[in-house]
This record gives sequence, structure tokens and C-alpha cells, in this order.
Amino acid sequence: MKRILVTGSSGLIGSEVCAYFSNKNWEIHGVDNNQRAHFFGKGGDTRWNQQRLEKTLPNFTHHELDIRDKQGVLELLKQLRPHAIVHTAAQPSHDKAAEIPFEDFETNANGTLHLLEAVRQFCPESPFIHMSTNKVYGDAPNLIPMLELEHRWDYKPGEYDHGIPETFSIDQSKHSLFGASKVAADIMVQEYGRYFNMPTCCLRGGCLTGPNHSGVELHGFLSYLIKCNIDRKKYYIFGYKGKQVRDNIHAYDVATFMEAFIESPRSGEVYNLGGGKENTCSILEAFDMVANCTGIPMEYEYLEANRAGDHICYYSDLRKMKHHYPQWHITKPLKTIFREISDSWMAKTQ
Repeated sequence: MKRILVTGSSGLIGSEVCAYFSNKNWEIHGVDNNQRAHFFGKGGDTRWNQQRLEKTLPNFTHHELDIRDKQGVLELLKQLRPHAIVHTAAQPSHDKAAEIPFEDFETNANGTLHLLEAVRQFCPESPFIHMSTNKVYGDAPNLIPMLELEHRWDYKPGEYDHGIPETFSIDQSKHSLFGASKVAADIMVQEYGRYFNMPTCCLRGGCLTGPNHSGVELHGFLSYLIKCNIDRKKYYIFGYKGKQVRDNIHAYDVATFMEAFIESPRSGEVYNLGGGKENTCSILEAFDMVANCTGIPMEYEYLEANRAGDHICYYSDLRKMKHHYPQWHITKPLKTIFREISDSWMAKTQ
């Protein structure tokens, strides 16, 4: 039986990957220490997801390990020598990073280096997939000429009709400290692939989402927005008139791309992994979509100041991914995503 190691296994993407590969008869080893609860409080707690995996996946083993523990990471990889590694563990909020800069960098940059070096030493031929972020581009996408429409921003017709490509600059822009620590990890993953010829890739995610997300205000756009709607809690819009646009991709579609890469890996690759233009929505459009699902009007307040380093409009150009892996495609349209998250939050409140 093949073994896969998944860091951040109790989080949104990590738990989806565990379930997906378990169904493919892989032996699953999850690494998580519920650090999300430390970062975000009770609302970010992911123990319920860990317990769900332990109850439902017969071939799942949980490892209570902090990826900042270099020796612990080395010992685990020496013991397991997995056939594939999916690294999703992170401090994921650019707002929170400013409060905890050392924890942020140690988790995102140092933790990734610990994993890469352990893989190089003990299983260098195993594909290594790193969940990066579109925040590595900083706020440079805001310099693209845009159109202001009634309910959203969009790029003016031309070079970015399909979205942001992987060739877009990550340099000389404001990233937030979170974005900077993820740049460090992103470049290191590429370097281990190129320098040591290891099969590595960075997935620069857009809005990753799905029903197993413990969304909070500082991280988890759609999950938190829908939770606010169902709980009748006020949602705060930070700047850009609420017309800021994101592309949303279901965690299941992330897992299927990871499978495609593992089956046919490449060295030092980078992919912008999001829902693409078809799965975009602005905050204002999301309000209407969730109200259509739940029948509950959205309560919100607009704050003029935008978040530092935030994107006005961002969606991923998926053409490189589809060229390299033509069998892969988006299976979960935006309406399905809204319905699944709404149903999940409603079930939890009953």
C-alpha cells in the first residue's frame, strides 16, 4: 500500500486530501497540532476534523507534530519514507502575521524547509506538493488596469482576460508578512526541485473552500461569509466598495489536481490553482448567492480601509495547469460550492 504524508491534515485542504487518497487505497499519515486554534481561537479549532478522519478513514494515522520541530520532522520522514508528500500546514492569515511575525515565518518558511530537507534525505524521489498562495504576488495585481462594474471589479480586456499567469511578478510589491513568509517557502520548494532535481511543485491557491473549512474572519472567505449569514452575524467589508473579486475552488478539485501531479510529477513547477474566471464572485455577489441558498438576507457593515496588501481583483489563469494535465478540470461550479457550505453550516447549527 502506498503511503502519503499530509501536513495540516485537519484543515480544509489537508482533510480533503486525506479522504480522497484514502478512497484510492493509500495509507494516510496526517500531521497536525491544531495550531489553527492557537492562531484564531475557538472558531479556528480543527480537532473535530481530526476526529472525523480517525473515525471514518480506516487507513489513517494521526501524528501530533509541529512542523517547526526540525528533529521531529526528520525522524518522522525517516520512519515513514512516504511515496508522496502534500504540505498544507501554515499560518494562513496576512492580518494575523503582523501580530505574530516570528511564529508566522517559523511556521511557513522554516517549517517548509524542515520538510523539504527531510524528504531530500529519506525519500527524494517522492513528489512534494506545497500549498502556496496567490499572496506571493503581493498587491501587484492591483496595478492591472481595471473596470468598475455595478457589483464587481474586473480586468480590462487584454493581457489578463484569462486571469493571472504564473509568469506574473512576485517582486517589488506589498505582500503582508504572511505573503513574504510564503514567498520564502515557495522559492525554497522550487529550489529543491531545480537544484536537487526533486519532483516538487507550488500550488499558488486562490480562494480554497469547501464544507470542511473552519472559516474565521481572518481566513476563509466563503466559509466565514456563509457562517455569518446563517448565524445572522454582521459581516464586515474592508474597502474596495465590496466589489473585490476572488476565484473559488473546491477542496475536492484541489485534491484531484494533486493526484494528477503525483502520477506524473515535474521538478520545481509552479501552478496558479484557483477556480478560474468561471468560479469568480465579488463580496456583493456572494451576499446575493448565499441569500438565495439560505433565504436569509446578509447583514453587513462597510469599512472604508482595505486590508494591507489585499487584492482588488484576482483570478487564476488555469491554462498552464490544463496544458500540463489535460485530464484535470474543475468539477464543482460556484453554485454547488455555495450549496455544500450552506448545508454544512446549517447541519452544525441544528
